[in-house]
Amino acid sequence: MAGGPMKWILLCALLAGAGAGACARAQMSNPTSAQNPFFGSVTARPVSDDPIRLSLDDAVRMGLENNLGLKEAENAEKVVHGEENMALQEFLPTITLTGGTGVFQHDLAAQGFGPGVISKFGALFPGGVMPAGVSLITRDDLTQGQINFSQTLFSGPVIAGWRAASATVRSFHFAKETARGNVVQDVATAYLRAIAAGSEVDDAAAQESADKVLADQTHEAHAAGTTSNLDELRARVQLQAQQQARIAAENAHEKDLILLKREIGLDPGQKIVLTDPAPYGDLTDETEQEILATAYKSRQDYQNLQNQVVEFRAVHAAYRSQRLPKLSFNGFWGVDTVNGAGTHGNFVAAGTLSVPIFKEASLRGDEDASAAQLTNVQAQLDDLQVRIHQQVRNAMLDVSASRQLVEVAKSNVALATQALADETARVQSGVDDNLPLVRAQATLASAQTNLVESIYQYNVAKLSLARAAGVIELEYREYLGR
Repeated sequence: MAGGPMKWILLCALLAGAGAGACARAQMSNPTSAQNPFFGSVTARPVSDDPIRLSLDDAVRMGLENNLGLKEAENAEKVVHGEENMALQEFLPTITLTGGTGVFQHDLAAQGFGPGVISKFGALFPGGVMPAGVSLITRDDLTQGQINFSQTLFSGPVIAGWRAASATVRSFHFAKETARGNVVQDVATAYLRAIAAGSEVDDAAAQESADKVLADQTHEAHAAGTTSNLDELRARVQLQAQQQARIAAENAHEKDLILLKREIGLDPGQKIVLTDPAPYGDLTDETEQEILATAYKSRQDYQNLQNQVVEFRAVHAAYRSQRLPKLSFNGFWGVDTVNGAGTHGNFVAAGTLSVPIFKEASLRGDEDASAAQLTNVQAQLDDLQVRIHQQVRNAMLDVSASRQLVEVAKSNVALATQALADETARVQSGVDDNLPLVRAQATLASAQTNLVESIYQYNVAKLSLARAAGVIELEYREYLGR
């Protein structure tokens, strides 16, 4: 038994522990698949010269098809399915067919039939005398065929092991579903980050163009003697500062695109065009209790731990049931032909009842260890309930705060736009020099960048809320307000 279902039960316990942490995610700067498999993927297609037009839905779909972290979770589930079939075999009969033929030579003396023993059979021969020259070396031709049958009729560890196997399969299924949620959140966040970075590039380029026009005008005015050299220097410093900002924004944008491509199975060198604008929309109001009810029903990691509790209960029951008797049946039926002398059948049918008499130290050790594992998983489940409440509450606070930040950022853009228009009019009328105008342009650029970043943070907060509620794969579009 220790080499059969009990070995599988130990494997279940190890796999369950691995499954609980398989989907742990790390948020790091410049992330790579070496740090976290969810930042990598299986490359789905070779690089092409034509840019690929990519919507948010396309990116999420490709991530679910190619993401490395999800592939690992899917393969882990397949491994456990294979182990479940191994556990199932303990319930089923094992039937094998064997056959063979060969020439066999036997030494009767080596088997205990030496001359002294054989001489005692002399009375059986005619005249009561053993024939001379009886060889102690014999040989025969044997052809044999057999059908063997064995089945466990009752075994407590086998029954509990099957229950543990079924719970493990369900646990890894929910681990895979958790991985799918991770992919949706990571890919959608990377897509939105790339959109925001692209907007920052556009803003930086637009401000650079405006600064170049201003620098050219100031140069011409200085050449005409209508403005000072200091004004021209200010305009050129502002232009070069904006050029630096554009270069930095373009570099950040390209790196964000590379991360997105790595998550969805595209080569880092493949050109892509993001077709969806930054989504913006308010959420339908839900109470904290409503979202929590949805989370406890839909969170795959919560269901994963619930199944781990069932699994470790079964493991504990399996160790306890080792004290019970085991009933099994074994038998075979076969035919033998010796030296061509005809065929005869033979069979064995035997039932075996084995009862452990004294293994108490080992049994108690296994039972205590499995009880500790069960207590540990139950504690993790209790902690996860509180953590889900914490995540939902934090996400709701982030959504509320970021929504307010978006409104403030929109107001700032409107005010900065009006201030720039007023300052432009003052410069054109000769009331001010170009320094206040340059400052007004910088203020507008900063306000526009803050708006883009605020919308990005608002969308990320909504994705986090959908993730906390366990509905991100099905409802991320609704949460983004698309």
